[in-house]
Amino acid sequence: MDLFSFVTSCKEISSSLQKLHSLTPVTSRIQKALEFSIGAHKEQYRKSGEPYAVHPICVACIVAYYGGDEAMICSALLHDVVEDTHFSLDEVRCEFGDEVAQIVDALTKIVELREENIPKGIQDAKILAQASSFRKVLLASIKDVRAIFVKICDRLHNMLTLDALSEQKQRKISEETLVVYAPIAYRLGISSIKNALEDRSFYYLLREEHNKIQAFLGENHLILKGKLEEFVQKMKNLLVLEGFQEESFQIQSRLKRPYSIYLKMQRKGVGVEEILDLLAIRIIVQNSIDCYRVLGLVHLHFKPITSRFKDYIAIPKENGYQTIHTTVFDKRSIFEVQIRTFDMQKSAEFGLAAHWKYKMGNQISLDWLSNIEYKDQDIGEFYELVKSDLYREDIAVFSPRGDVYSLPAGSVVLDFAYAVHTELGESAIGAYVNHQKANLLERLKNGDIVRIVTGETSGMRCSWIDLVKTSKAKNRIRISCQNKLREINLLIVMQILKTFFGKTYAQIQSALSKNWINPNAILSEAEIKDASKKLVEYFYKSGSLLSRLRYLNWELQEYEIDNLKILSHKPIDGILYDYCCYPKQGDEVMGILENQKVLIHHKLCEKAKIQENTKMVFVDWTGKIGAKYKIVIILEDTRGALARFLTDLAKYGCNLTGIFYKGYQDQFLTHFEVDVEVDSKIAKELKNGISSKYKIVEFQNLKDAYR
Repeated sequence: MDLFSFVTSCKEISSSLQKLHSLTPVTSRIQKALEFSIGAHKEQYRKSGEPYAVHPICVACIVAYYGGDEAMICSALLHDVVEDTHFSLDEVRCEFGDEVAQIVDALTKIVELREENIPKGIQDAKILAQASSFRKVLLASIKDVRAIFVKICDRLHNMLTLDALSEQKQRKISEETLVVYAPIAYRLGISSIKNALEDRSFYYLLREEHNKIQAFLGENHLILKGKLEEFVQKMKNLLVLEGFQEESFQIQSRLKRPYSIYLKMQRKGVGVEEILDLLAIRIIVQNSIDCYRVLGLVHLHFKPITSRFKDYIAIPKENGYQTIHTTVFDKRSIFEVQIRTFDMQKSAEFGLAAHWKYKMGNQISLDWLSNIEYKDQDIGEFYELVKSDLYREDIAVFSPRGDVYSLPAGSVVLDFAYAVHTELGESAIGAYVNHQKANLLERLKNGDIVRIVTGETSGMRCSWIDLVKTSKAKNRIRISCQNKLREINLLIVMQILKTFFGKTYAQIQSALSKNWINPNAILSEAEIKDASKKLVEYFYKSGSLLSRLRYLNWELQEYEIDNLKILSHKPIDGILYDYCCYPKQGDEVMGILENQKVLIHHKLCEKAKIQENTKMVFVDWTGKIGAKYKIVIILEDTRGALARFLTDLAKYGCNLTGIFYKGYQDQFLTHFEVDVEVDSKIAKELKNGISSKYKIVEFQNLKDAYR
């Protein structure tokens, strides 16, 4: 796009101002914002050397090109003023009004977090500040979607001018762009920005792979161009022959984008030279009926690959995208053919911005934004949920009434139930998929019709949190399980103290109350020791002479058996497992005392019934050994690929305990299986980190207590 090329190379305030004047009428308020921005950033320069004011003006150019209104253009010009200069938000509000100030406030990064807002155990406050800034702009966009649009334009200009930064910063910014901002551009339906963000991120993150694809396309340019031109001419002749006037349609041709090619290589496990459908054309016609006429002609004259046919006109994507996709053979070549109307073309390129630029009306669903279920989560958890929700491929699933629900590929029935309504998810006990009985964890496919069966009690299990795909389902399961754990923890604490002291529930409750001890706050080894010590003193002072003798030498004994620490007032000579819940290293566990053995269960085990007379002791993991994980990954069959992967594992402090090679020549796949030991607290960070660079087939915790 000419505009993107311009803002990439623009280094002078004068040329950026000239471009802005060519894109939008410069009102008195925009002129005032221009002067304010240039003055505020007067002594500041970008890493690449040009005056800093070039950046906000170029962002304003992008906003203006996409039809942004006066407030949006002013906000783009002022978006860094509060963060990077001495001017305050109140001064911006005073000069430009509440509307502009609210958008600027949403775009102003949170540089530092207050200490009380940093979760325990988190070392990198910068990452949390980054996540907090993102949450700020996302939540502000629920009220005014213009804020996230200006932020996307800001990120686009940063990506187009990223060369001046260090390689480390290039990679960090590109990774965030690929997994957060490009998906947001997709959700807003703005394919032109999404494509630019993806390809630039791909270049900085995987430059070797990017250059390899570009080299292949360059070497074969003439051959590929010739095939495209020949196929386009065939299509033109066919349409004219069938009664279409030449001026009534357009045919565009293109090679697939580098990042799109790379994703296909990863999905299929093949090299770029083995990708068959690099060629694509787009046929643009006057109306929807003509789209289906063209589709009929294409399928009648060229052999279609039926599995690749998708009708997004009849069933639009959640972001409003409407186009028919089909793939056909012509001689020995394969072509992707897209068919859409001229209005659909505008909508696909500009998405939400078509509402501002062409006054087309907003046909894009913003449910993903307005239905945010995770706004009250802690910062780190919020950021992970948003990323998983945004960075996904979608499928369309139907209710029995024909309502369409967009879900991530790989979603299960329970995801659908929560997507329909929270209460439906909470009460789901089963389902019918395409009129066949199914369980709540059955994986859904594009076009499935799903009916949920409900009951008085939920069929959901806490262990399902990693099996569902949507943030809504994950969050509701997490909340339900946290509430359940709080109830169980209180019950376990009371049973442990009853066992330790041989008292009734009422006696323990009274003793805790008189010593100002909250049983809900007793979770750790130190807290159980402290509470026990205070209760010993209390029962000693308030008891009879005989009972005082009992508490005179009373103390808790510590035992370490199979990576478990046990606190008991009586001798323990071993642990047992009931093979019903399989707790893994780091899971929440409880210990039931039977004679001198401790029976270990997961706290959420369905079979472990805690009765009035159940005797319990405190158990927890020693933390001496990291959890063991099996990682199965697909690596490109190139020199140094395995070495790079192992280097990335080492960055997370992984202890490599095994590595196995599995080649599948007939599938062109190279599987590597590695066994590693790593602190279970950073396992999620490890998985997210490597999944952004490699294709993960399996990531499984192997360190369960039964081994």
